Amino acid sequence: MNFNNKYINIKIEESEIPWFMIFTNEKFKELSECPNEIKNEIFKTLDIIEKEMIKYYNPEKINIASFGNYVPHVHFHIMARFKEDSYFPEPMWGKKQREGKLDLPSFDNFCKTLIKKFEK
Repeated sequence: MNFNNKYINIKIEESEIPWFMIFTNEKFKELSECPNEIKNEIFKTLDIIEKEMIKYYNPEKINIASFGNYVPHVHFHIMARFKEDSYFPEPMWGKKQREGKLDLPSFDNFCKTLIKKFEK
């Protein structure tokens, strides 16, 4: 999935779970440095992805994170989490709990749905 506009771009994190990253196009180190238009676009996009993940995947929980210690560029991770994923209830960066046993609907179809939502 490729989605960009003048403020942000979305990348896919390869994982057993649905996981996206939203980056600002312009490099800001902290969210507080971003103009309001960019902040609004980030939060609007997070809201769309979260709602669509809930509707499509029915996850146990949605995780949204922004660390940026290794990549000092404003970005947010948004992930659908499931009791059966390898790390739950730990964060995806935490200690592996088990071998995940997920049977999720098509990620490609989910991405197509998202793109339609972003184009509105």
